[in-house]
Amino acid sequence: MRHTRHVRLAALATALLAGPVALCAAPASAVTGNPVSGTAFGPTAQLLIGDYDRGCSGVLVDAEWLLTAASCFADDPAASLDVPAGKPKLKTTATIGRADLTGTDGAVREVVELVPRTDRDVVLARLNRPVTGVTPATLSTAAPTAGEELGFAGYGRTKSEWAPLKLHTGALTVDATDTTSATVTGKDGASACMGDTGGPVLNAAHQLVALNSRSFQGGCYGIDATETRTGGIAARVDDLASWVNAKVGAVRITDFNCDGVEDIAIADPKATVGGDAGAGVVRVVYGGGKGTAEINQDLDWVRGGSEPDDWFGEAMDTVDYNQDGCTDLVVGTPSEDLGSVKDAGMVDILYGAPNGIGTGALKDTHFEQGAGNGSLGASTAEAGDRTGQALAAGTTAAGEPFVVIGVPGESLGAVAKAGMAIYVHGDTNIAISQDSTGVPGGVEANDAFGSAVAADANHIAISAPHDAIGGDADAGNLAVFSHTLNSEGRPTPLFGLDQDLDSVSGGAEAGDLFGASLALATYRPSGAAAATESILAVGSPGEDLTIDGANKVDTGLVHAFRITASGSYSQIRTYSQGTGTDDVSGTSESGDRFGSTLSAVNTAPRAVSTTATMKLAVGVPNEAIGSTANAGTVQTFSLVGAAGTYDRWIEAGNSTGLPGTPGANQYVGKSIHYTGTGLYIGMPYGPNAYGAVHMLPMANVTAGGTATAITTYRPGTGGLPAAGARFGYVAR
Repeated sequence: MRHTRHVRLAALATALLAGPVALCAAPASAVTGNPVSGTAFGPTAQLLIGDYDRGCSGVLVDAEWLLTAASCFADDPAASLDVPAGKPKLKTTATIGRADLTGTDGAVREVVELVPRTDRDVVLARLNRPVTGVTPATLSTAAPTAGEELGFAGYGRTKSEWAPLKLHTGALTVDATDTTSATVTGKDGASACMGDTGGPVLNAAHQLVALNSRSFQGGCYGIDATETRTGGIAARVDDLASWVNAKVGAVRITDFNCDGVEDIAIADPKATVGGDAGAGVVRVVYGGGKGTAEINQDLDWVRGGSEPDDWFGEAMDTVDYNQDGCTDLVVGTPSEDLGSVKDAGMVDILYGAPNGIGTGALKDTHFEQGAGNGSLGASTAEAGDRTGQALAAGTTAAGEPFVVIGVPGESLGAVAKAGMAIYVHGDTNIAISQDSTGVPGGVEANDAFGSAVAADANHIAISAPHDAIGGDADAGNLAVFSHTLNSEGRPTPLFGLDQDLDSVSGGAEAGDLFGASLALATYRPSGAAAATESILAVGSPGEDLTIDGANKVDTGLVHAFRITASGSYSQIRTYSQGTGTDDVSGTSESGDRFGSTLSAVNTAPRAVSTTATMKLAVGVPNEAIGSTANAGTVQTFSLVGAAGTYDRWIEAGNSTGLPGTPGANQYVGKSIHYTGTGLYIGMPYGPNAYGAVHMLPMANVTAGGTATAITTYRPGTGGLPAAGARFGYVAR
């Protein structure tokens, strides 16, 4: 423990931890304090840690987060309150909003992540899924003062019960405060007992000011009758609102080994494995200097076997699919042959664990046509299906993990390469196509529905960039869905988009490829209580634009649409490089293919969205830098601000910090991915012989930001083997 205890409290019990825990056979009235009444203590939680090793209390401060005591998770609270960030060592079950534990109200969740304080007996504990129907506690902004009366609650022992089944409360008086704690004395014989640790301490306005921490435990069950003192110490939280909000409101990091430090998975789908050229590998770099790992199909826990030109890792995404606190990696291998069926494709969810991906009991969930259940089990693998060419994974607003799998080469009946997508959730999956009820468009050969997919907590977008619109081949369209399942068990179709609609600017033209790239980010407008809307970005890299009177073929364009919670939409802007004299960086030129790739992020998903928090990155891989053809560039914009005001130009060697110099056919912009901390730009085509990935901090990719040091991942450095062929093709 890094802070010093009060001298007069040195004789306190080491912690108010109940353990081992034994539940009473029948309810009993608590007498240390009083049975709970009213709603003030409604968000109180009971925590069971390990195999009934310890019992604690806590309080809900957000739909997904509790505040509780760090001492609940410390190995030896008497010696130190240091608790590692990340997944708890022991399984921890939280029952929230259930004053009588024999009831069914409230919710039961697992604690999957700890974010400890280092200055006091406090830890934030993330739940595996949101809690509904229980209003979180509000943190006070005023410190407790001497003489102030406060109320406390907990599920700990009473005078007569070892493990009561009802929440109890009591009153206490503040004796004194310091910067992190308050000394208190129980009123009318009330005392915090073992098991009350981490329980809420409220002021008269029912705001959270502190947590139960330590007590003399006078009158508590099992304490010597000669101990009559009811004094104790409470850990202050009234000054922690900004810390709580920063942690609760942050974008979830990729954390394969669940230690609270960001990790990264980088695909090299052209890498050779066991002599098989193009078999493909994924390399994982664990944050905090915890090493690297290689994943390929020759590992005994990964389905399939490495074969030439499988291109394992051609598509990837991440999600905590089994909700254990460890990020899971979703890997697409669309060029996989299934038996003699070429390029049928398959997808795997590779599960994270405390010792890294693939080290836990659950290692791999496998998806291929003709195997398993749902639509995949009922279908047949065909040549050129390319299952897994596009992937989008995440968690719905209700807390349900999902994966969307694009299968653009799927034939529907006799219609070749019409395409479909598979929506995976829970232990089942279901197909979506342009033949599904309510999905706009018609099933036609070579539409390639499912070529690009995007999803956030609110919506799903699936495109058919090769769909003919009004006779214009490859003009492209897309469909948008909510996660609500309709009567067929499919996500509910909301609307379709193409450039022949009056509500979409431009006009459908042959080769536009509207929908060739997609990006979605949650959006919270001013006045809204939560981010229940989305901003959808749609790339049309084949768009022709007239610039200064001249037609620029395949220069590219990006549209942005606002999607409301009710499912309506409106176009809010377009992005292009424009002319050489406008306020947007660059100039639209033939063959740039602006919008070939897209990535979007809301860096503050709980807050009202602003121009600074809503970010879009656009890949322009065919951009010529001077006379250097296909050098490529990335441009960043605000998703809700004027393009020219908020754009930034990123190329090799410029002030943003992307190293090197522009090189021919490097195609910078083919691989881009936003996280909550920065923008990953892959350079699989050089200049390094194996490829590289650069992580640019947000300041580097934000207009007006000051460039800071970037992080580079390159084979032959940082524990990565000096091998590969397209390292950085995808980074997640």
